[in-house]
Amino acid sequence: MQPSQKQRISHGMHRFSDQPVQESLSYCLPPIQNFDPNSFSDDSSHGTHPSALTFEQYCTLESSSGTSGYFVHNSPSTVSVSPNGSPVSQPDSQSFPIDPHQSPDNTCSSPVSGSCLTDDVDDLRHKIRELETAMLGTDLDILDVYSITNLVGPNKNQIPSEAEKWKQLMEMISRGDLKDVLCACAKAIADNDMFTAEWLMSELRQMVSVSGEPVQRLGAYMLEGLVARLASSGSSIYKALRCKEPASAELLSYMHLLYEVCPYFKFGYMSANGAIAEAMKDESQVHIIDFQIAQGSQWVTLIQGLAARPGGPPRIRITGIDDSTSAYARGGGLDIVGKRLSRLAESFKVPFEFNPAEISGTDVQLEDLGVRPGEAIAVNFAFTLHHVPDESVGSQNHRDRLLRLVKSLSPKVVTLVEQESNTNTAPFFNRFLETLDYYMAIFESIDVTLPREHRERINVEQHCLARDIVNIIACEGVERVERHELLGKWKSRFMMAGFTPYPLSSLVNATIKTLLEKYCEKYTLEERDGALYLGWLNRVLVASCAWR
Repeated sequence: MQPSQKQRISHGMHRFSDQPVQESLSYCLPPIQNFDPNSFSDDSSHGTHPSALTFEQYCTLESSSGTSGYFVHNSPSTVSVSPNGSPVSQPDSQSFPIDPHQSPDNTCSSPVSGSCLTDDVDDLRHKIRELETAMLGTDLDILDVYSITNLVGPNKNQIPSEAEKWKQLMEMISRGDLKDVLCACAKAIADNDMFTAEWLMSELRQMVSVSGEPVQRLGAYMLEGLVARLASSGSSIYKALRCKEPASAELLSYMHLLYEVCPYFKFGYMSANGAIAEAMKDESQVHIIDFQIAQGSQWVTLIQGLAARPGGPPRIRITGIDDSTSAYARGGGLDIVGKRLSRLAESFKVPFEFNPAEISGTDVQLEDLGVRPGEAIAVNFAFTLHHVPDESVGSQNHRDRLLRLVKSLSPKVVTLVEQESNTNTAPFFNRFLETLDYYMAIFESIDVTLPREHRERINVEQHCLARDIVNIIACEGVERVERHELLGKWKSRFMMAGFTPYPLSSLVNATIKTLLEKYCEKYTLEERDGALYLGWLNRVLVASCAWR
């Protein structure tokens, strides 16, 4: 993309990043008992009502004007299709962009311009064709490589004509097929077809809504990711959208709320705790190494459970690894976590010690873990390994290095909980399709539990989900830190590091099944090959397993 293009696109970017930068705890959330979404009153004492209107004051997905940022601002009512199939502006519409590949001496700034017309019909057709080629390029297979749209004929190997392509794009827009238009826009970006991409972006802005149906809400953040990709601003948006603790007047943080309304995190933490409790049932000294301690809330139920163990509780030591980016959301350093867990352990008469390790999991070395002789070691990787870069990012493969380091500790058990998604090494367009499918299930599940008019739903989706979506779509290289892998790939990594599977006990499985009974029947739980899979309808979302 030419520098001038980037500049023009960035001017119209939807400003998620206008907010103050807020640091996050990525996934570890304290449990909240007996949560009732309807228990929140709209009383002003609980803070400002974050309606769609107030949200759009700082996120202009819907509020930004249609005349800034994009080169094409035609709605379906102001665009028609010319006899040869390409869009033609009506008199009252905005101008089309000049393609950066157009020669400097071509002064036509719209598909049909007075300076381009001649009295010769054949010459006119020829000039229009030349102009289309200059603006659209000669790559005509815009969307024929994926099945989610209908931009191919009965013969799947047949490349559609320009006329057919534009006709079908217009039909998708007129039908309001938001998912198909999103995919068409992403495909245009993947093919470096900026004319089509920018035109589709202008149409998408009229189709998405942060307060609409699940697909409209997800579409708003997917579109934000596409815009950020063109403007090279994905990294700054990701940093600005850290999950935060709301103002003190609010009852729950946004991540707390998501933790309660959807079972994904509970599922992961319960399965991991069950595997650790099973492995440590006969141990007198237990050392838990948590690679993302956050608020440490995962360990509350485990400490309580070990306190009730026949024969008395073991001596527990927890090493909490967490970098400084979580300090804001936590309200301070790791000493806060240590004090909370120490008070809890004392109340249950459990000998306890907390070892803070304020360092990124990527940078952990053996000396940071404080391992002592005679301890039974449990290592916890809950929703964190996908943040660690592997060989596809740089010369240092920290993902596999950490697994080898952990194996050298001879742990009794290692727990792994990860999103079941394939976004690590997938090329941009495939990654876009995977993200759309994965988060569509997430947004639908939120819609079932948290009413659309609920005053905190927008904040939950914006602060807890949008940042990951934007990062996956807009960022590459070291700036893309959301790099999920399917469990099959994780299994390969663990086995290469020398681990063997540690099957989860039937008691853990039964407990999680009981948990899911409190949620929508559309959630699914499957046990397969020693691992547990939590899903929504036919889409698996989270996988949990254990190793030794």
